Amino acid sequence: MAWLKAGRHTLKITIQEQDQTIEIKLEGRVAGDWVPELRRVWAETAPHLGTKTLSIDIQNVTYADAGGKQALRDIYAQTHARLIASSPWAQYLAQEIMQIYQRA
Repeated sequence: MAWLKAGRHTLKITIQEQDQTIEIKLEGRVAGDWVPELRRVWAETAPHLGTKTLSIDIQNVTYADAGGKQALRDIYAQTHARLIASSPWAQYLAQEIMQIYQRA
């Protein structure tokens, strides 16, 4: 399943479900009106997780506002998902998402 919203500031969300994993791939901006869209997609995807592991690919995220970071933190808190981040920005974002849980 994939959702692509047109416009200047976009977020593409792609869900890939396999036997043992579900991957959410995010591309673009996790900000503004796209945050409720991410939460909606997660609410639809979460029941399919079961015993599968979740990966969140944030390699192509270009920006995340406070609401977007919180949505990602909420998903991470529920699942302890594997965050895929190769660029310096994505690695920084992954650190921010996991930061609160690394202190505990």
